[in-house]
Amino acid sequence: MQNLAGTVSVDGEMYEWELRREPQWSDAEGWKGMTVALSQQDCQRGAVLEFPPPKRLLKGLQRGRLQINDAIIARGIRAALLAGWEPASRGKPMVFMVDADGN
Repeated sequence: MQNLAGTVSVDGEMYEWELRREPQWSDAEGWKGMTVALSQQDCQRGAVLEFPPPKRLLKGLQRGRLQINDAIIARGIRAALLAGWEPASRGKPMVFMVDADGN
């Protein structure tokens, strides 16, 4: 069974993550990828990573196991921080598009 939430350390800070949405079909938009919510411990402003839909779904194959692990989450956190996520600031969660590896 794969974890759908966890905690990962990135550059000395602890971040919590939680799967918000598995890949799903939308009549309006086709396949949508999974989304993962991020938050830095003791900080207010979250972030959301939006992953592309898995290639196997686009090819009409069966839904496989979700590919998500601490390394992908850590890369996603670094990508969000580089793109301007400031966990200590206030405001709505920021949304970042990443690739299947979290970059």
